[in-house]
Amino acid sequence: MNDRPLIALFTNNDDDVYCFRLELVRAILGAGYRLLISCPDGPKFEVMEREGLKKRVDFIYDDPDIDRRGTGVRRDLKLLRHYRRLLKEHRPDVALTYTAKPNVYVGIAAKRLGVPVISNVTGFGSVLKEGRLKRAVIMRLFRYAFRRSACVMFQNGTNMELAEKSGMVKGRSRLIPGSGVNVDRFPLAPYPESGDGRTGGTVVFNYIGRILAEKGVDDYIAAARAIRAKYPATEFNMLGFIEPTEARYEKELAVLGEEGIVIYRGSQKDVRPFIARSHCLIHPSVYGEGMSNVLLENASSGRFLITTDNPGCREAVRDGGTGYIYHGGDREALIACVERFLALDNGTRRAMGEAGRGFVKENFSRDTVVSAYLEEIERLL
Repeated sequence: MNDRPLIALFTNNDDDVYCFRLELVRAILGAGYRLLISCPDGPKFEVMEREGLKKRVDFIYDDPDIDRRGTGVRRDLKLLRHYRRLLKEHRPDVALTYTAKPNVYVGIAAKRLGVPVISNVTGFGSVLKEGRLKRAVIMRLFRYAFRRSACVMFQNGTNMELAEKSGMVKGRSRLIPGSGVNVDRFPLAPYPESGDGRTGGTVVFNYIGRILAEKGVDDYIAAARAIRAKYPATEFNMLGFIEPTEARYEKELAVLGEEGIVIYRGSQKDVRPFIARSHCLIHPSVYGEGMSNVLLENASSGRFLITTDNPGCREAVRDGGTGYIYHGGDREALIACVERFLALDNGTRRAMGEAGRGFVKENFSRDTVVSAYLEEIERLL
């Protein structure tokens, strides 16, 4: 058993494993490798346990303490030491890293122990909006880690170009279509009937994602307030986890719900029923995205998309063909896009949503991402 290669996967959230890497997990185990997953425990691991994944003898689980958005040096050094001990104990043949802190600290620890790393740039998050000094320190850490990676996977061309121009990547790199989308798990959902937003059937809009200012939450709320005033037969939902740093939204969303402006649906284990009853997804992000999984999942389900020209968002939409793209942060432009959508007949909305499914099916399949990883793992072994 122990003579089989061990692949280690490091990330910072159970959603990241179950929602975006599950097919890769199954492919790694299916290829005959052993697997170590290091990720803070969460409800998605309960689902994996029910599916029998955590009970397998070729599966090792590690529950690290990660402050995802914190900048405390002491806690981060503790995480680095944890990774070093874990790598030293298990000596994986290849390490796969996702999200900022695992990318940096596993990268540092693995280099000293001779463990090859495949890093994944899931976006630069809030880093690019930090002050000059803080940004310089964080980017230097990225550079230190990525220059020692056996391969760096990029989820969009803008991030890849930035990294290459700044000398962040020294060796091999690949552009992949984000985390990809499982088009079978997100099948074409029947498009609901509706009216024009003023009368008749209700037109349903969703925001799905973390409740975070940089995800454009305030713009979504402003658009909902403006549209609801003119188009009473509309519904604006928000689904997602409220970040601890954004606790102010708890009270605001409660008030908005009482006013009938926005309905906060909380964090959901399965968003598919909410996608199915919607007509359009609004993703107003100006965040440092890698590739927005929310956009891919909704497009795969045949839903119209309205999103920004932000890297990691614009790539998922054909403007005017499968949805609308506007300049991120421009609330008037967002409101105009929503009104353009409401002016369409429902058959056109349905047809554009179906075209979106065809677009992501052709260009953003998760199978492509899994194949890229297996190729790199085999090359390193």
